[in-house]
Amino acid sequence: QVQLVESGGGLVQAGGSLRLSCAASGSIFSINDMGWYRQAPGKQRELVASITSAGRTNYPDSVKGRFTISRDNAKNTVALQMNSLKPEDTAVYYCNAALWSGPSNNRRYQNLWGQGTQVTASS
Repeated sequence: QVQLVESGGGLVQAGGSLRLSCAASGSIFSINDMGWYRQAPGKQRELVASITSAGRTNYPDSVKGRFTISRDNAKNTVALQMNSLKPEDTAVYYCNAALWSGPSNNRRYQNLWGQGTQVTASS
């Protein structure tokens, strides 16, 4: 069984920094895109950052210049460094990975989510 396990998050004052990490484990063949999403109360889940297997990154304007996504393909991990946090960044953050898993005779494509981790930036 393949799963994504997140760590990091917590409470920080506005202007502070936090780092989120996510590790994929299980019978993984390859991972395509990885990313971070967030969902604030009463709002839809939105993309925060994404990174391809080749290392190309994408950010919405709301976090560009403040957040940095990185990944380690050898370890099947992705991280999100968040600097200059604002109260509006407060949300549950979710790791996401699009990957191929299973043995060669039973390979399948999955879009997985982590369990979510709370990030709170207080004013």
